Amino acid sequence: MTKWFDTNYHYLVPEFKENQEFKLYALKAVREFEEAKAMGIHTRPVLLGPVSYLLSGRMVDGAASVLTLLPLLLPVYEAILDKLAEAGADWIQMDEPCLVLDRAEDVAAAVHKTYKQLSSVDSRWKIQLTTYFGGITNYLNDIVNCPIDGLHVDLVRAPEQLDQVLEIIRPDQQLSLGVINGRNIWRSDLGIFIPMIEKAITKLGENNVIISSSCSLLHVPFGLEEETELDEEIKSWLCFAKEKMDEIVLLGKVGTQGKSVIADELTKRQAAVQFRRKSEKVNQLRIKERGRKVTARMLARNAPFNERKKMQQEKFRLPLLPTTTIGSFPQTQSVRLKRRDLKSGKLNQEAYQQFLKEETRKCIAFQEEIGLDVLVHGEFERTDMVEYFGEHLDGFVFTKNGWVQSYGSRCVKPPIIYGDVERKEPMTVAWSSFAQSLTKKPMKGMLTGPVTILQWSFVRDDQPRKDTCQQIALAIRDEVADLERAGIHVIQIDEPALREGLPLKKTEWPAYLKWGVDCFRLASAGVKNETQIHTHMCYGDFEDILDAIAAMDADVISIEASRSDMVLLTAFGEFKYPNDIGPGVYDIHSPLVPEKEAIINRMKKAMAVMAVEQLWINPDCGVKTRNWPEVNDALHNMVAAAKELRGQIKISG
Repeated sequence: MTKWFDTNYHYLVPEFKENQEFKLYALKAVREFEEAKAMGIHTRPVLLGPVSYLLSGRMVDGAASVLTLLPLLLPVYEAILDKLAEAGADWIQMDEPCLVLDRAEDVAAAVHKTYKQLSSVDSRWKIQLTTYFGGITNYLNDIVNCPIDGLHVDLVRAPEQLDQVLEIIRPDQQLSLGVINGRNIWRSDLGIFIPMIEKAITKLGENNVIISSSCSLLHVPFGLEEETELDEEIKSWLCFAKEKMDEIVLLGKVGTQGKSVIADELTKRQAAVQFRRKSEKVNQLRIKERGRKVTARMLARNAPFNERKKMQQEKFRLPLLPTTTIGSFPQTQSVRLKRRDLKSGKLNQEAYQQFLKEETRKCIAFQEEIGLDVLVHGEFERTDMVEYFGEHLDGFVFTKNGWVQSYGSRCVKPPIIYGDVERKEPMTVAWSSFAQSLTKKPMKGMLTGPVTILQWSFVRDDQPRKDTCQQIALAIRDEVADLERAGIHVIQIDEPALREGLPLKKTEWPAYLKWGVDCFRLASAGVKNETQIHTHMCYGDFEDILDAIAAMDADVISIEASRSDMVLLTAFGEFKYPNDIGPGVYDIHSPLVPEKEAIINRMKKAMAVMAVEQLWINPDCGVKTRNWPEVNDALHNMVAAAKELRGQIKISG
């Protein structure tokens, strides 16, 4: 599973083999077209284009490019287009978001081959080639030279491409203008798009210009009407999918009736946008001033890692191959029911807190009993690793029904960052301190990092994202300092979204990674040398950002490694990663309990590429979604594997 481009939507990565056989066996697109047609609605069916489909997958055998499979795949597309045409579809939308990536000659050739073949097969359908998430200037000539009938471009992410598109688009082609942002939840300043629309109509005529969202509205909540508990001022700034469609319709009148028809509505909407930008709820001069005072010294630890490690070892006296977990323990039905009872009023806050303390006691006792070396408190008080922190930070607001699809039928409800961010009070100190009071072993304070909080939220669009991330980093820095003062000297700051946040074009990577790493260091570097900073990253290809990961200078990083059977760790070894690392030894997304021998074998593979003194042993991720019997058996086996490995190392030494 991975992210769909740079969105927060996930998909299962298709796996191909050489000479892969493709067959048409599902007609979902046809059934949905016919369902709408029966309701009197003539739709434009949407298919993921063949080139982007192949590029979203990977070959599991051989070194051949996935695009070598194109001749085997195109007949299936011809078959589905034929079925749609039989059902009455005249326009077919083919999504090719891969065309916003860096140029590759084999991709350009594949696009030309694909649309030459599909467009010449039959005259019953017309193809709109749809691109989004960026500009297509790297492929523009290749695209317009294809025999397609229409083109959609994202003018939110890349407004500068319009002039180039208009220069070379053919007069017989339709142009769809993606002017309403399909990725954020803010009202649009509609006035800025009117010159674009008028320019396109002047070149192509109103019948060949379509007004649309920049991309699918999958990435935003459905509508605002159910948000009865939101602050009315903040609500007036928001725009979900239904409201975005209203914006599209309004802009459509520019072409059919002229902009004078919507002048009053434009003035009213523009005033609302300007009011938000100047609102005291959004802008806090005190917070902005603190950000301007951040110095390079605040981003650095007081000593290099090798010196810190000696001090930390003296303090914690951890064994070789120390064991720990990533943070969360099972959120059982009883935990969820108590949380529901609290929200409904059936349970008071005092009783709820007592319940959480008892769950924490049991979790600590379990970890001590099985022999883990560094413990966690279990996070029973947290619903979500981002939501929990957003609820304790100024500048965040939460919807009641603002769900967006994450994968399949799974949805998430992202926080909304509407203004300057600041910590109101300690967020985790009480729970970490309580847990530490129950054990003499080191207790990890568990925090979510600034980049991840940023990436997994709807972010304000009136200032650079890096400025918002820095504000979050300063809030986390305050929490880290309070944890240290409270006696918590192992602190984990999770950043699973650092890799996910990479821009789609590699030329933009260095700037993003610079401020992303700086924000992590700002959050983490204010502690003493003896305090051990951990971070966690899961389910990503890290080979191309190892310089940035090393620059974070976390004392210990834990990563997902079990699915690749430790192959992912090879890159860290070849890079000569300098700090300590905990490769995940079993997959927490699977109900299968790992055998002790399997964990030992995986760790031996890790020891073949990394020094044993650098290695920790831990699961891939938190075990929030697993049940207690699975966790009990898996962690027992993990600790047993660590002990056996230590014995083998001692004997061989």
